[in-house]
Amino acid sequence: MWLLWLAGLVSASRAWGAEYRPLPPAPRAGLTTDWLIYDEARNRLVLYLPDYHPPAHAYYQWLMVQPGKPLRITFTAPENLSLFLDNRLVFTATKPAAYTLDLARLLPKESGSGPHLLCVWQPEGAPNLESFTNAVAAPAAQKGQSVAPALSAQPWPRTQQGQNVFIGFLLLVGLLYGSLRAMYQPGFARIYQIEGLLGRPSAEQDFLTKPTITWLNLMLVLLFSLSFALLLVAIHTNIQNIVILRQLFDVPESAIVSRVLLYTALVAGFVLGKYLFLELMGYIFDLTELVMVQYREFVRTILFIGLFLPLVLLLYLGLHQRLPATVLWVSNGVVSLLLVASVLRVARTIHRRASLLNLHLFSYLCATEVIPLVILLKLIVFTY
Repeated sequence: MWLLWLAGLVSASRAWGAEYRPLPPAPRAGLTTDWLIYDEARNRLVLYLPDYHPPAHAYYQWLMVQPGKPLRITFTAPENLSLFLDNRLVFTATKPAAYTLDLARLLPKESGSGPHLLCVWQPEGAPNLESFTNAVAAPAAQKGQSVAPALSAQPWPRTQQGQNVFIGFLLLVGLLYGSLRAMYQPGFARIYQIEGLLGRPSAEQDFLTKPTITWLNLMLVLLFSLSFALLLVAIHTNIQNIVILRQLFDVPESAIVSRVLLYTALVAGFVLGKYLFLELMGYIFDLTELVMVQYREFVRTILFIGLFLPLVLLLYLGLHQRLPATVLWVSNGVVSLLLVASVLRVARTIHRRASLLNLHLFSYLCATEVIPLVILLKLIVFTY
């Protein structure tokens, strides 16, 4: 009887173990049929069960990818389907077709061997997961026979697609700067002069007494906004992480032109809208006589430093593949310098007219310059 009871217990445990379905095994070199989806409630990736979970836009899989060791996959993709490696966009389908990609070639050079997270994302509908398979090496040609080359599309990664867009915008910025310089030589020279930025009294007084809202200044503000937007998009600073902006403007990550235009409008709106903010704060602190001087100094500083933003973008496009970390630090440093320099120049100009040792004036400067500076640094620089 005891033997029969033990035999029944063993058979029952085997039946229970057969019904249990464990999670996918540890990451391996090739693709598997097991995919993961993001569980937002528990903030983790869970095994995707087709008969249990509804279809999703994004699917994940851990792969063992080694730089220099080919890992080719084939798949059928509709337009705008994108692939991510470790949350970094590496491929976007430009048209519906069958593609073959080497994931090892899409990894950054500084990436080490080990598990990497592959993400398949389709903005409209669910991707065809069954089409994602490991690429099979082409059979060798037999003697006396020729094998036709396989048609495998190898589209450029996102960085190459973005380079064409950035170069086109940079050419436009250069042409517009040259046209404005030829059409408005006196006004252009009054803004972009080293003497005024270094604090020569005559040059500084000349700019601070001229009208601020002119056609030349408006065009230069738009050019600065475009240059600043190009740099923000290039260093992958996604301002749309702000909840309010994400709800108002739903622009996908791969739409580079749309993101550049959106960021241009946001930067231009901030520069032009700051005058209304200064008027409001000047009325509250009873310092309206300083508003126009403060705004003119702010505009002059950002326009002067903005002239060098296209050069920083050229540096980024030329070296970001070989020295990505260094170029990223330089780009973020220039953005930080632009924001900090504008505050320091404004504080210096205000201090010449009234001492900042006055607690009332110092509080006004903190409310109008220092606090917005901290917010911008948090949103633009330190988020990435």
